[in-house]
Amino acid sequence: MTAANPLRDPRDRRLPRIAGPCSVIMFGVTGDLARKKLIPAIYDLAHRGLLPPGFALVGFARHDFGDRTFASMLKDAAKAGARTEWSETVWKQLAAGIRFVPGQFDDDDAWDRLAETLAELDRTQGTGGNHAFYLSIPPGLFPVVVSKIKEHGLATSSEGWRRVVIEKPFGHDLESARELNRLVDDVFPRTSVFRIDHYLGKETVQNILALRFANGMFEPIWNSHYVDHVQITMAEDIGIGSRAGYYDGIGAARDVIQNHLLQLMALVAMEEPVSLDANSLRLEKQKILANASAPTELSKHTARAQYTAGWAGGVEVEGYLDEDGIPEDSRTETYAAMRIDIGTRRWAGVPFYLRTGKRLGRRVTEVAVVFKRAPHLPFRKHDVTELGQNALVLRIQPDEGVTLRFGAKVPGTTMEIRDVNMDFAYGGAFVESSPEAYERLILDVLLGDPPLFPQQEEVELSWKILDPVIGHWRRQRTIDSYQAGTWGPSSADAMIQRDGRTWRRP
Repeated sequence: MTAANPLRDPRDRRLPRIAGPCSVIMFGVTGDLARKKLIPAIYDLAHRGLLPPGFALVGFARHDFGDRTFASMLKDAAKAGARTEWSETVWKQLAAGIRFVPGQFDDDDAWDRLAETLAELDRTQGTGGNHAFYLSIPPGLFPVVVSKIKEHGLATSSEGWRRVVIEKPFGHDLESARELNRLVDDVFPRTSVFRIDHYLGKETVQNILALRFANGMFEPIWNSHYVDHVQITMAEDIGIGSRAGYYDGIGAARDVIQNHLLQLMALVAMEEPVSLDANSLRLEKQKILANASAPTELSKHTARAQYTAGWAGGVEVEGYLDEDGIPEDSRTETYAAMRIDIGTRRWAGVPFYLRTGKRLGRRVTEVAVVFKRAPHLPFRKHDVTELGQNALVLRIQPDEGVTLRFGAKVPGTTMEIRDVNMDFAYGGAFVESSPEAYERLILDVLLGDPPLFPQQEEVELSWKILDPVIGHWRRQRTIDSYQAGTWGPSSADAMIQRDGRTWRRP
């Protein structure tokens, strides 16, 4: 009897998940996302040994670069953004599978060339009909690309699998999201559609699940009996840069709250799933999103604003309306804040405050679970003047980790109690550095592993929450402002102060 190979035992944690032979066809390969994130992530996966020798990368773009020039461009992008050390051996292996197809997205001849290229890769690289179409393109181009994939018979194959990867935003409101879903569903089965939300690929976001469900100390207090409120913040210290054409039609709420922050909220608030498979996770997240809504008095519980000229990082910067490509009468928000209530037994009466903005005090993303004060304090009033509320802060980026804030006695002869922090930092606890989110997500696409990808129901439920807020803002003739380098407008402070609370300073 032949003994089983212990290295193939699924219980062996040394066994990495390695993708099989396949290709990634990248639309929008010359854009910022591809150059700064996707190409370096693919190189890092290859350097870590997680891509097979039979891997191919096909670029599709208007300009005719040629395979050699295209490969050189990708090499420069990989070198500039790679997390792992550079290896010419690794790159040569990747370069063997790099191809380029020039043409417009509506050019049938170009799509014929793409089909011929994929057939050639099946023969020479052994990709076996396994191809993932990565749509790193503006949403307005989705219909033509998806329809051409279907028209030229590239969505199905007698052998292997076909998958499509869609970058956010998933529409600009509920109706456009439904239309996009109908379009994609007509071409690909649901199990082959991967909607990328790169925040869900971050190790620190996945650690929310580990923190909640692998530890017995948090679950008993993770409810309205002990939690006062939750603050979810994504702050950026940069402006819009060269994204004026995209950003001015989207705004902060659509760009960040509809996807990143509502997904974080769902992970924090969800009930424990029966397992961590995709269906169980999605089911619990959908329950939260289906029962979440903004309060009816939107003027009191939402805020939006644009940044004006100020100082950021010691440098004087322009206001939003002075940025290149922004209309002088634009009312697009660069800061958005809102209160969300979740109508479940666990979270009844616990508000979730979501805020995001550009040109704020510093770059930070965090979830702060703020607990209620102790029901009785047997101390004199002046003994606890510097004591705040206990808080558990999940630091998503850039200083990844967890902070627990609680009260402790100050050394001395008097009973003085002051807030102190107990910190866990990923960098100090683990030797291995955290992979970039796109590494995990691209690998999951190639493996066909969907737990970290929101399904269309989650997307539509998120729009149902946000659409009334966007509609309310659209009816307003004015928009608030805040100075660059500060923490947002006074209207956002007033919004949370109406509930007797204040924003946490990250």
